Amino acid sequence: MDLSLHVGKETIKPVSVVRDLGVLLDEELTINQHISKTACVAFHHIRRLRKVRSILGAEIVAGLVSTFILSRLDYCNALLAHLPASTIAPLQRVQNAAARLIIKDLRPRDHVTPPLRDLHLLHIRHRVTYKLCVYLCIWCTAGSSSSYLPGVATATAHMPFRKRFRSADTNRTAHHTT
Repeated sequence: MDLSLHVGKETIKPVSVVRDLGVLLDEELTINQHISKTACVAFHHIRRLRKVRSILGAEIVAGLVSTFILSRLDYCNALLAHLPASTIAPLQRVQNAAARLIIKDLRPRDHVTPPLRDLHLLHIRHRVTYKLCVYLCIWCTAGSSSSYLPGVATATAHMPFRKRFRSADTNRTAHHTT
């Protein structure tokens, strides 16, 4: 069956993968190829940084990892929400390798969770949740959200148990469940 679309004299043929805003989507609307490509590029940067790690300080390496690797993991990561752990596992392996790059003393068999904690890095699935929560708070406080969402987030200044803290004077929001 020919799925080509004819517009005037032009013919648009179907493709198996399309890139939109830098995200690869396949014909079944999965982002498996995007995850694979992101992991591949990130591991390339990790290999390059590993070669110069010994001449750079830990702070510089951490900054380069943030710039070249973590920024890629965070780009459009809201699309990763509710995906199975097996699907996002390649991105978690990238993050683990990045932590091992920053912390030189880590042996290959050492568990990576404590170093991630020391580096203040959330696991990939938690980074996605955190980003979505931040977006929700921004939308609610900016007044650009749907009418039912402002009840989900409450300004800390309006929470009774927060009145005694200095941060209650700021306009930050906190998740509120009833």
